[in-house]
Amino acid sequence: MSRFDPRGRANRALIVGVSEYDHTAPAPYGVTGQLPAVRHNRTTLEDALYRGGVFGAGEVTVLPSPSQHDFTGALRRAVSEAEGLLLLYFAGHAVVNTSGGELHLQMRTARVLAGELPGAVSFAQVLSEICVAENRAEKVLVILDCCYAGHAAGIWHRFPDPEGNKEKVLLLMSVQPNRCILGGDADIATPFTRELVEVLDEDGEIWLSELYPTLKQRMDEAGYRAEEDDPQIPQALAPPWDPDADVLLAARPVPSPAPVSSPESAPVLSPASVPAPVPVLSPASAPVPPAHPVAVPDPSPPRAPVPAPQTPDPPPGPRRPRRSRLLAGAADSVRAVTDRLGRTLLTFLLALLATGAGGYGIFALIGDAGTCAPSRELRVLTDPDLEATLQAAADAYFASAVNTTDDGCRRGGVTVYSAGASAVVTALSKQTDAWQQPFDDDNPQRDIGPQPDVWIPATGADVGRVTAAQQNRVFARLEPDTEPFAYSPVVLAVPQDLARTLGKPTGRSLSELIDALEAAPGAAEVHRPDPGFADSALLATVGLYGDGDDVRGAERLLTRPERPEPSAVKLLCSLPDDDAVDDRGAALVPEFLLRSGVDCHPATRVPRTAAYPDDVPGMEPTFVRVRWDHGDRDANARDDEANRFRTWLTGAEGRAVLGEQGFRSATGERALLDAESAPDGLTDTVRPPESADSSVLDDTLEQYGNAHEAGRVLFLLDSSGSMSGLWDGPSGGPGILKRTLPGLGGEDEYGVRALHGIESRTHTDLLPFGSHPRKDGERALDTAKVRDAEADPPTALLDALAFMRERGADDERPQLIVYLTDGEDDTRLTGDKLEQVVERAGTAGVPVAMVTLNSGACDSGRPGTLIAEASRGRCLDAGDDLVPALHDEVARVGTGEE
Repeated sequence: MSRFDPRGRANRALIVGVSEYDHTAPAPYGVTGQLPAVRHNRTTLEDALYRGGVFGAGEVTVLPSPSQHDFTGALRRAVSEAEGLLLLYFAGHAVVNTSGGELHLQMRTARVLAGELPGAVSFAQVLSEICVAENRAEKVLVILDCCYAGHAAGIWHRFPDPEGNKEKVLLLMSVQPNRCILGGDADIATPFTRELVEVLDEDGEIWLSELYPTLKQRMDEAGYRAEEDDPQIPQALAPPWDPDADVLLAARPVPSPAPVSSPESAPVLSPASVPAPVPVLSPASAPVPPAHPVAVPDPSPPRAPVPAPQTPDPPPGPRRPRRSRLLAGAADSVRAVTDRLGRTLLTFLLALLATGAGGYGIFALIGDAGTCAPSRELRVLTDPDLEATLQAAADAYFASAVNTTDDGCRRGGVTVYSAGASAVVTALSKQTDAWQQPFDDDNPQRDIGPQPDVWIPATGADVGRVTAAQQNRVFARLEPDTEPFAYSPVVLAVPQDLARTLGKPTGRSLSELIDALEAAPGAAEVHRPDPGFADSALLATVGLYGDGDDVRGAERLLTRPERPEPSAVKLLCSLPDDDAVDDRGAALVPEFLLRSGVDCHPATRVPRTAAYPDDVPGMEPTFVRVRWDHGDRDANARDDEANRFRTWLTGAEGRAVLGEQGFRSATGERALLDAESAPDGLTDTVRPPESADSSVLDDTLEQYGNAHEAGRVLFLLDSSGSMSGLWDGPSGGPGILKRTLPGLGGEDEYGVRALHGIESRTHTDLLPFGSHPRKDGERALDTAKVRDAEADPPTALLDALAFMRERGADDERPQLIVYLTDGEDDTRLTGDKLEQVVERAGTAGVPVAMVTLNSGACDSGRPGTLIAEASRGRCLDAGDDLVPALHDEVARVGTGEE
């Protein structure tokens, strides 16, 4: 295979440039600002592609500031039409999610909410739209000119690529991972796109293998800087120097040399005909674009561009935090510009701003005549459920008197970001070297965020988890406070209509509270977030497991969705999506979220009352200073800032913010810090359980992982003669079981038994128990036949329960028995035999799905209902939506198709 020349093919280029946004800071949830430079990106790149000769008339589509819907629609059209080269270019704002693992391209309607990024398109979704079976393009080049563009490479590596099209996708990215770029100047294109167009406009053939190193060299020589004064270094993926990955991007004619003429024949130009020299800014001398460009009306006549003031941004993190302090930061920056540029130039700059901002805005930006250095930014990493609270505290601290000098300048700022609690523990214990110098597949900067100055875990026990697992090469030292600075119990938040049946909300274990809830009228559900992501869910699981003797049984107390919500915040936001679920759903969440965590969704929630289990440790956020090897260049200044923030957070002002967020005192009777405005349904004072233990947390997380590993399913198929009329086709007995097999993955174990016979042998193995490809299971069910015999349900079920109990004796892996029948032989499930099966089902630790192809089999008191309830399984009959319901039961146990 040789490098690809797309000329003459049906090529498509989609240029997406988002220069205007509907929601911008300082408006709530807005992106960081407009991007007028991106207008020039769109036009200059379009012209360069047409001049390059690869793309013909009508093959370049430009999308100016599209919505999310318009973008995906245009991308699908381009993918369906391209047969040669498909080029996708994006310029605009981009952020990474809380965990840092996903890049989101922000379209015109983008906003930044807690745990959500509406109006954005994830890069994984972009790859999903490109890597479809219908994609006939030979090569796809994706060019990203946005913050965090380098994250796209890691997403490309992790992308599952079900259609096998990923290898044709090449990436060209404007900046390395975990870096933000500056917003550009309103009069010219952004640096990366400006240099890209310059290279594409060179004479001759331009191949990707030549463009990338040339672009990299030009940007290095020009000295372009990203935020935090880091160099801006473009990146490439699927190495362009690989001949199989190379593609022609432009082929401009090389001009022939001009003929040599004698001096006598040279034309003589009059002075009036000599063109005036046009000043050209070299890349090195071009003005550095601002971090948050301000849209300024173009003066008339045109004037030379004036360097705009730069507003410092936070260090890059998994998700850019909401910055309510934009104007204050701008004021500091303008004062700093005063020193550098002088009062005359600043006056001219402010005159331009006055055309759109008005005099009061100018006064607010200037303040007094003093100058302010850019404020130091403190990086604070925390638990996902604590992020909103600490962001509120950080905003209040930034504007506080303790953070303001006598000259009105801000001493420092706080950037708050969060990541999965277990991932942070692993990174701080085993990956601190990779955090300083990322490896390809070991990159906490990408997966979590920048190296924190301060870590605030949900419990001080996380510090013990880190130190217990630390290995020899440790490049970060933790200095935790000896006591937490706040407290919030983990509660069972119960809809008020159900809470009345619980009685006293304190003094009982979590399992007792759940049992009481199940005994209440109606179908109550208990929901828990992912213990592997949020510490509040892990703390709840400590109480749920108790001594850990029956982890599988404890897990069956909970409503198990196919994928749990990552955090308690997200769980409380998702419950109202279904009114029925909200009405009957209790949630294991931190108590403070019953006050502060309900503003993330427009839906009206069911009011909830808190029940306080006495065996679930509470959340005890703790201030931990993190010191990094070779991070001592400004250690004293960072110490001062960290100490100032700690003092404020634990003092009266900080406690007031924590009280508004719903937290309690960290000592004594754990009284609410702001009891007067507490919502109904909370208890004034609580007696806290013992604090979390680090080794118990690790053991609980391991048990949880085991309980959600590959599952075991034993299918019992009634093959007696009465099933003959319910056998054939997708809705017959074997057909129904075949439709559940996609819920099982390659590591799951399962077997199929055909039930027939009432004497010595009651079943035949259609498929022996073990791990099987899906096609083997389908083949076994295709060979199943109805037997001219009756079935013995009680003996078959007792054998199956004993078999599965033995298989699960040494682990917590999920298990399930599926019994599918027409119910004709249920006459044998009566009296002592039924009692024996029900008793065994209640003690075997294996849920049973009793599935009957006739109606009424799941009525109260029927054998199927009694067995399913005793085993904590499910009863289904013809009155239910049987096939999808049974598929869901199997999928909850299995790992699903890969």
